[in-house]
Amino acid sequence: MDPPFEINLVDPELYSDGDPHEVWRWLRANDPVRWHPPGDLPGFWILTTYDDVLAVYRDPVAFSSEKGILLRPAEYGPDPGGGRTLALTDPPRHRQLRGLVHDQFVLRSVRSLEAEIRGIAREVVLQAVERERCDFVTDVAARIPLYVICNMMGVPRSDWESVLELTTLAFGGSDPETRTLAHMDILQYFTELAAERGKRPADDLVSILATAEVDGRKLTPDEVLLNCDNLLVGGTENTRIAAAGGVEALLQHPDQWHRLSENPELVPSAVEEVLRWTSTATHIMRTATGPAVIRDRHIQAGERVTLWNPSANRDENVFPDSDRFDVGRQPNRHLALGSGEHFCLGGTLARAELRFLYEELLTTTRHIELDGVPTRLSSIVVNGLERMPVRMVPR
Repeated sequence: MDPPFEINLVDPELYSDGDPHEVWRWLRANDPVRWHPPGDLPGFWILTTYDDVLAVYRDPVAFSSEKGILLRPAEYGPDPGGGRTLALTDPPRHRQLRGLVHDQFVLRSVRSLEAEIRGIAREVVLQAVERERCDFVTDVAARIPLYVICNMMGVPRSDWESVLELTTLAFGGSDPETRTLAHMDILQYFTELAAERGKRPADDLVSILATAEVDGRKLTPDEVLLNCDNLLVGGTENTRIAAAGGVEALLQHPDQWHRLSENPELVPSAVEEVLRWTSTATHIMRTATGPAVIRDRHIQAGERVTLWNPSANRDENVFPDSDRFDVGRQPNRHLALGSGEHFCLGGTLARAELRFLYEELLTTTRHIELDGVPTRLSSIVVNGLERMPVRMVPR
């Protein structure tokens, strides 16, 4: 059966102006393991159902992360972080690197930070409410996770705003040259911070990486820098997009906003539904280490396998009425934070940030409404809002 539309999941405009969920629904029903031939990108397999995506996540031996976790043109060469960062290593190296910073992200550590996280969320929301009109993505959603991870990494508070400006340009800007220059400035900043912490360690993540040893060897300066970059991006971008996308969903479904207002005890389950609904990582890639069979498709060693999280999280066989936004959805075994060895290190932290943000919005604002037309990111890496102008009316 041929699809009634062109299937091109690597067209950024599909995510900024189209309806990718229509494409994913068709693939789940008709071609759940599909080969995408090479073009500007190398050829790759497309996995769209929950069970197939979960199976690959849980098998790091058969499906490796070391060759990269995102599609990239062959002309770019291998990902420089391959085998060197948390995201781009396999066991046992992955466990060793993860072990360096794991204790900073476990539940007890996040709970020790709750007062600081809540204080940051309250400060950011109050500033936005005082202005009444703002871009929710940049002025609210981006600031909370960025401030929190900067605090954890040991970035002086006086530098938080400049780091925010750089990350906004590097990860949210539309001009490739501007993004590249901003990213270079971020790397330079953390090169200098890591060098300083290597000489004078403090109680922060950069100090841990700058002084750590794995297998009796200190991390190289490049490895320290790449992992700092990994922590900064991982600790900010997905939470920023999920936070804004969650508010957009609540504005589109006012009955759910009212339900949450009347039943604030639903905020934790609402956070899980926001994570499922937004599924901000559009695709994650693995590389087959040997021959494998998924359903009836034969995958060869070295072939790329892509996992489309937003599709898996709308799989009708796992999530009843999957296209309905439901703040009380139970159970909600979404894969927005991955699964297996690479389950998101900052998952507990992200949940806390989203929970405190929505609690502050419920207690501080009487009404939130769109104040312009939202724009979406043109990207095959992350999907969500680039800008969302809103008007926030205080209580």
